[in-house]
Amino acid sequence: MLRLVMTAFQRSPGLIMNYKQVSKQIGAENQVQKLQVASLLEKMKESGILKEVDRGRYQYNRVVTELIGTFIRRSNGRNSFLPDDGSVAVAIAERDSAHAMDGDKVRVQLFARRKNQEPEGEVVEILESKERVFVGKLQVQNGLSFLITEDRTLANDIFIPRDKLNGGKNGEKAVVRILEWPDNAKNPLGEVIDILGQSGDNDTEMHAILAEFGLPYRYPANVERAANRIPEKISKSDLKDREDFRKVLTFTIDPKDAKDFDDALSARQLENGNWEVGVHIADVTHYVKAESIIDKEAESRATSVYLVDRTIPMLPERLCNQICSLRPKEEKLCFSTIFELNAEAEIIHSRICRTVIKSDRRFTYEEAQQVIETGQGDCKEAILALNSLAQKLRAKRFIHGAINFDRYEVKFEIDEKGKPLRVYFKVSKEANKLIEEFMLLANRTVAEFVGKVPRGKTPKAFVYRVHDLPDPEKMENFATFIRRFGYRFRTEGKKTDISKGINTLLDEVQGKPEENLIETVAIRAMQKAKYSTDNIGHYGLAFDYYTHFTSPIRRYPDMMVHRLLERYLAGGRSVVKKKYEKLCEHCSAMEQVAANAERASIKYKQVEFMSDKLGQVFDGVISGVTEWGIYVELNDNKCEGLVPMRDLNDDYYEFDEKSYCLIGQRSKRQYRLGDPITIRVANANLARKQLDFQLVK
Repeated sequence: MLRLVMTAFQRSPGLIMNYKQVSKQIGAENQVQKLQVASLLEKMKESGILKEVDRGRYQYNRVVTELIGTFIRRSNGRNSFLPDDGSVAVAIAERDSAHAMDGDKVRVQLFARRKNQEPEGEVVEILESKERVFVGKLQVQNGLSFLITEDRTLANDIFIPRDKLNGGKNGEKAVVRILEWPDNAKNPLGEVIDILGQSGDNDTEMHAILAEFGLPYRYPANVERAANRIPEKISKSDLKDREDFRKVLTFTIDPKDAKDFDDALSARQLENGNWEVGVHIADVTHYVKAESIIDKEAESRATSVYLVDRTIPMLPERLCNQICSLRPKEEKLCFSTIFELNAEAEIIHSRICRTVIKSDRRFTYEEAQQVIETGQGDCKEAILALNSLAQKLRAKRFIHGAINFDRYEVKFEIDEKGKPLRVYFKVSKEANKLIEEFMLLANRTVAEFVGKVPRGKTPKAFVYRVHDLPDPEKMENFATFIRRFGYRFRTEGKKTDISKGINTLLDEVQGKPEENLIETVAIRAMQKAKYSTDNIGHYGLAFDYYTHFTSPIRRYPDMMVHRLLERYLAGGRSVVKKKYEKLCEHCSAMEQVAANAERASIKYKQVEFMSDKLGQVFDGVISGVTEWGIYVELNDNKCEGLVPMRDLNDDYYEFDEKSYCLIGQRSKRQYRLGDPITIRVANANLARKQLDFQLVK
């Protein structure tokens, strides 16, 4: 609301308004919203943004011409500034940028506002300079050296003085740090901090993607040495106060290429006919002590990163693939949740404890799926019983309002050099869902143990995985979008009504050409899940309490949860919430960075896969509409490319943001999100990870 009120005054800086007039301008209609506006006006007066001309009537304070905030640099020259006070973004021309870099904290002087123009300003001081490294190709010619980068935040190549080349040669990919950007210089000055290798080499390109997102592509030698000193053998003292599950049937179910096994399931039928199910999670924090050199590196990374052809682990390989990995026929230390479930998958009893296990068998998802489908194979009685229980747990979740986003993953079959040979789709089957349900159950149980306290008591500080309610405006836009495909769903009512409506829609679109598109747009309309010490529940799963406990080998929040759980099980006092909230923010941010890097590696492989298909014709669907063109996703392999606006030369097309379409000014022809379309592959640019398509008329 602050942003709306600020914009109302900035649009008409000479206007004097009371809270009713401001409310009308921003569309605040009910009494509660109007009172919020009145309260905001008073606060803005106190902070000097507004001045009170007479009682209850306010005017924009023109004296406030300087703001502090974040500089956003763009390679197309459309730089901007986001004020810390939440007011509208300010345009900053390149000549007025003081060579601030993307993400820098700056002080900006606002220019006099021109009628019907967005606010503009000039950077007058760089308060905090964010160290930036850039990835690109070295151009070393005629005694001059530059880094040529495709970075979206920098339009200028980086000049490298000869003594800062670090042995780099022409055509090599390198990582460069900017040293300075002199006032009168066109290019920033930088130094080479690492040579990645020859452009086009698979390892070079994957390392370049990691470096581009500020992610590590090597493990520090001192951290590796520390991991190598950890003894693998389990001692008698390690077994103290642990429940012994070594003689209970236990197995893992994982992807066929997995090496780090976080979780195992044990199963045995009790005399009363119920099943005791153990969800056993690698006891990583037994080996990785808080504040140790390994722990600090894991905290910094916050997550493992999964590129198309490799995993960049959060923990050293000795820990993640060896000591902590729940490999078959090896005794392993675990943190476990143990459940007694009846035939209806109702929890009769549960407990959380530390255990020692010995996995009897390692199943791939395909092997476990074969047991489920045929009723034959190793551990068949246990797997069939667990599958039956998992299906009932899953059905209950959907009854309570969980959303069924059951999307396929795009995967590549690659050769030994990393070249993609084919694209295929990984579909989640019963074996995947079996594991998923028991992991969800364990995560929810741990969160409830800490967070669910008697009325009047305050829960101890904890790390939750939270997911907020959908934004109503985004839901309305989504509902408008799907109507053109002939679908409808409710955007109002109880939260379970909305989630059930989404599930019905997802069922309806299954197998239809628009299935992937509608699922994608539905996910975009949702809030992002994140880590927080403030529990607001998990909307998508329909859980009031939820955390991440089951993947400590690859996620740092799970390690935090293990440590907090150990403390609270022993009766320890609550930790300082503020410290953990900061860690939650860091882990949420790193999760997003890792996801972006993973997407970039998929995009690179898609472009590489299509690079020998120039001139070929494919059917697809419009997956994105922008002011610079239309994105098309191919039906056969889900590779996405751009039909640039310049190639739509039969008319002048305008971008209609609300309707997700381009409209021809003369012909009124429309290109809409979701439209089927036929294209020819025109260009495959690996450096930009971009496919260019041409329309086939």
